[in-house]
Amino acid sequence: MPIEKQQVQQIGSIELLAKQVVEGFITGLHKSPFHGFSVEFAEHRLYNKGESTRHIDWRLFGRTDKLFVKRYEEETNLRCQIIIDNSSSMHYPEVKEQKQGLLNKISFSAHCAAAIMHLLRMQRDAVGLSIFSESVEQHTAAKSNLVHHKLLYHLLEQAIDNNQLENKKGTSAAQSIHQIAEQIHKRSLVVIFSDMFESHSNSNELFNALQHLKYNKHEVVLFHVTDKQKELEFMFDNKPYLFIDVETNEKIKVHAASVKEKYKEAVAQFKHELKLRCAQYHIDFVEADIHLGYRQVLLPYLIKRQKML
Repeated sequence: MPIEKQQVQQIGSIELLAKQVVEGFITGLHKSPFHGFSVEFAEHRLYNKGESTRHIDWRLFGRTDKLFVKRYEEETNLRCQIIIDNSSSMHYPEVKEQKQGLLNKISFSAHCAAAIMHLLRMQRDAVGLSIFSESVEQHTAAKSNLVHHKLLYHLLEQAIDNNQLENKKGTSAAQSIHQIAEQIHKRSLVVIFSDMFESHSNSNELFNALQHLKYNKHEVVLFHVTDKQKELEFMFDNKPYLFIDVETNEKIKVHAASVKEKYKEAVAQFKHELKLRCAQYHIDFVEADIHLGYRQVLLPYLIKRQKML
């Protein structure tokens, strides 16, 4: 069965969580119309008439009476760079106590990233991890060995544990993505987890950074991670609130109903422009609501990977 959000706090290791999420996802996938998608490493491919016979697997031929050619790493492996926004806004909502099923944006993103890493390891693909806030905090090149994966899980756990709501950190997504783009030297699948709430007002800088990745021939999937009810739909009770910017600590006291429509209009405009630019640059834009499950992330990733092979 797919893992339920209520079980998340009962699992100590993010690596173990990733395995259980993937196992549940694969079980659900086999029962769905997408059961044809392979999540196992394809070690062989059918022999094509006229090509060299040097790589034919004769033992497999003896068992199946069909000709298969062994695939090698350079023929099958994909490189994936996962980029995670670790600014203070990604640590919303604040989770002071472990409540059943309650995740903030950074935890949700890290869990999804860990699950994708586990899928990549199953398929013998190489994965790297980049974490940014006001600057690039971590960056590793894409590798596929076990020691490297252990390091990535550790970095994800660190990102979750650091309370950025107390240690205020802004977002320099544009500058960070430009820097990361320069450090990815081979064509890769780039997977970004971010709320895209840039500290600076010039959104064109952010869009130019995304375009930089496409200019370097990478395939890009942007998971727009939000608390949809609060951040997009502004579902607050009809009473006064003290709203605090988690990155700048700026405070404003207003009646929720008095600003709801203008807030929703501004957020909808930003989201529309973001989706429009992503479509223009041929970037896959995927909405990821922290209150929904992991399938909304894993299925688009898997479909993207299938298209690249």
